[in-house]
Amino acid sequence: MSRLKELRIVDPVLTNLATGYSGNEYIGHHLLPFVPVEKEAGKIPRFGKEAFVESRTERAIRADSNLIDPEGVGLADFTLTEHDIGQRIDYREEQEANFALEAWATHVVTEKIRLRHEIKVARLVQNTASYPASNRITLSGSDQFTHADSDPEGVIDDAKDAISAAVGREPNTMVIGQAAWRALKRHPKLKAILSDTRTRLVQLADLREIFEVEHIVVGKGVQAATPTSPFTRIWGDNIVLAYVSRGAGGQRTVYDPSFGYTPQKKGWPQVDKYALPGGKVQVVRSTDIFEPFILGADAGYLIADTNA
Repeated sequence: MSRLKELRIVDPVLTNLATGYSGNEYIGHHLLPFVPVEKEAGKIPRFGKEAFVESRTERAIRADSNLIDPEGVGLADFTLTEHDIGQRIDYREEQEANFALEAWATHVVTEKIRLRHEIKVARLVQNTASYPASNRITLSGSDQFTHADSDPEGVIDDAKDAISAAVGREPNTMVIGQAAWRALKRHPKLKAILSDTRTRLVQLADLREIFEVEHIVVGKGVQAATPTSPFTRIWGDNIVLAYVSRGAGGQRTVYDPSFGYTPQKKGWPQVDKYALPGGKVQVVRSTDIFEPFILGADAGYLIADTNA
């Protein structure tokens, strides 16, 4: 047994709580889903257009098999990062609490690591430098969705065309920042497309039909620099479209071509407890090992600055 395993005493009950807990407002995993990996560093295949190139597959009796070489497959390095945070609990606090203090501490520290993942994903996918020039646009003036003469449907169609031209697949996921969503659901051109005559705001179900993207979510998460600081939105006035592998039977691996992933060390997160010197203060600690990673930028498209 390694020295790390000897020192690490995992609490299975608290770990199960952490594994099953997820902030309702967090949506980063829809773009860069978690996939288990065995090692903290390694290589992920970057797939080219090979799967979409027409090949002869017919075979005559006694003829040789049709063979292809693994063209268009490159390798990308990844290195995971350990994320670790603990909450102190004094024995007197635990005795006086009218609720399960350890379970609450587990939620708090797990939430903080999930928040960290959300922020890292949001910064990565909302950065124009993460995309080739053909897969990004920054709106301005009357093209911004807060302007009545803008054309959201046309902008989304152009984004879809750019992705399908690059990777041979239509985007199946769209992440909309809260500010962009407020503009879209009030946009007069989108409201005019609705078949009913009721005066109402555009809903997400309407956008799925209008934009023909099966999975659309809104980024509503917030963050604060300090406990007394005002909240700010994690997701800005941006929209990200992407092709994200659903995996066979819902099980994803790093070998499925996709916009990106969050490789996560297999068996994590974990929650453990340990006593500080003196024995009167326990620490409930959550640890996870992961790193968000854009695998194929061509499979994504960033629409930045949707609002004036």
